[in-house]
Amino acid sequence: MKSVISTEKAPEAIGAYSQAVEIDNFLFLSGQLPMNPINGKIIEGNIEEQAKQVLENIKAILEEANVKMNSIVKATVYLNSMDNFAKVNKVYKSYFSGDLLPARAVVEVSQLPKEVSIEIEIIAHK
Repeated sequence: MKSVISTEKAPEAIGAYSQAVEIDNFLFLSGQLPMNPINGKIIEGNIEEQAKQVLENIKAILEEANVKMNSIVKATVYLNSMDNFAKVNKVYKSYFSGDLLPARAVVEVSQLPKEVSIEIEIIAHK
C-alpha cells in the first residue's frame, strides 16, 4: 500500500509532488532545497549552511515517517558546481553515524529550482 508522508517541519512542495511517498517499507523523498520550512524562503548563506538546511528538511520528513537518517539507503545530491563537493560532503557526513553510509551519487547540473546551489533526494528503508 502506498501512502503520502507530509510534515509542516519541512517546506511545502513547490510543484505537483509529495514531500515523500512510502511503499513496501521504502520511503522515497522528493528533492529537498535549502528552504526555511516556516516561511518557504530560500535561506541565505554559504553552501555549508544551505546543505545543512537541506539535510534538516530531509531529517524532518524522515522523522514524520518514524525513520532515522541511518535508514537512508540511497542519496542523490545535485550541485550547481562541483567546486562545492568537499564542503557539502563534510556537512553531509556529519548527519550519519558509523561506517555504514548510504549509496550516493553527486551530479553537477546547470540549474536547480529557485536557482539554488544544492538539492538532495533520498530513498530510505524502514
